[in-house]
Amino acid sequence: MDRNHGLMPDRTMTGRHPDFLGIGTQKGGTTSLQKALARHPNVFLPGSKELHYFTLHSSQGVTWYEAQFAAATAEQQCGEITPYYLFHPEAPRRIHALVPEVRLMVLLRDPVERALSQYFHAHRLGFEPLELEAALEAEPGRLAGAEQRLAAAGSRDDSHQKHSYVARSRYELQLARYEALFTPQQLLVLRSEDLFAEPERIWQQIQTFLGLARIPLPTPLEQANAGRGEAAAVSPAIRAQLRVKLAPTAAAIRNRYGFDWAW
Repeated sequence: MDRNHGLMPDRTMTGRHPDFLGIGTQKGGTTSLQKALARHPNVFLPGSKELHYFTLHSSQGVTWYEAQFAAATAEQQCGEITPYYLFHPEAPRRIHALVPEVRLMVLLRDPVERALSQYFHAHRLGFEPLELEAALEAEPGRLAGAEQRLAAAGSRDDSHQKHSYVARSRYELQLARYEALFTPQQLLVLRSEDLFAEPERIWQQIQTFLGLARIPLPTPLEQANAGRGEAAAVSPAIRAQLRVKLAPTAAAIRNRYGFDWAW
């Protein structure tokens, strides 16, 4: 296969590649994590968050990807954070083909709150013209056939990326694709709420997982990209409907990873 598709390991790589990836979830605290890691002296992150190499830009070729880490020193671990990696159906296979020993970090937010946050984020930025109930009703039709369309390198599907409110909160389905390819030791799954409630404890856990020198949080953790509180006005009925839809997710995460959101 053409190595530019990122589907087969490139044994001729001469540049740096990521030692770790932050793969998700969207609206789960990945920007806050990125800002903290960027201040660790033994970590190198590209200048911009969300490279999307294994999703939108897999046709760019591995040389392009290596160039993103060219400025790293020998003492630094390289990483990048793209939350779409968790949801994109082809990303796990592409990641495993190129960097099979990579370490993967996942932040999981209460799936109902995450779905609502994504909706209001999309609505605020003009990606979503529909009101909340209509958008939730339209989601299955918008996403129909998206995974097939995304199989080709370099392809994209706007609704899969921007209108996937409930689907992106089905964490157990997304994690299963990674669990099938990577060992448990390569995967760190954390609850987003703990990152902000107990930042120092989670920060030390992350450093241990990545094999970094353990230092205190360089600065107080900031809750980056927070919304404007629109979700507070969502009716209890809609929240109840979302909890029913996402009950399998909450149960699966509790059984597999030992935490939940106390519904």
